[in-house]
Amino acid sequence: MNDVSEDGAIFVVKTTANQERAVANLIEKVAKKEHLNIRAILAPDELRGYILVEAEGPEIVEQVIQTLPHARTMVKGKSSFAEIEHFLTPKLTVTGITEGSIVELISGPFKGEKARVKRIDEAREEITVELFEAMVPIPVTVRGDNVRILKREEVEK
Repeated sequence: MNDVSEDGAIFVVKTTANQERAVANLIEKVAKKEHLNIRAILAPDELRGYILVEAEGPEIVEQVIQTLPHARTMVKGKSSFAEIEHFLTPKLTVTGITEGSIVELISGPFKGEKARVKRIDEAREEITVELFEAMVPIPVTVRGDNVRILKREEVEK
């Protein structure tokens, strides 16, 4: 992947917590209305209270955020593409879950139930678990983002 071109950079804008998407949407509207050269806006879930804006220069970003509610300030300096690249790659929902781990189901019909992970299907991002409270151990397949890890444990094979 190539780095940011000479005439563009990535700037970080500080926002009110939990207002990142609203600020990003407002920046987009203002940039379109005023025909400003803002190329991209990113509000990653992992980056609370901040959004990333790709523009020609800091003055363009400053001009846009001046009047916006929930847009606090622009962090001094600029970021490189390499610094934000990890926000652009999707993360697997089954990452960090191992066979034998004890998990709690956080949604669906078995919400609140505890279970042991029996199998992991990374391609489908699903895991098969066996519920602890069931009379007969029945394997249940759920999406990886529907569980919370309580205890990691490797099963001896």
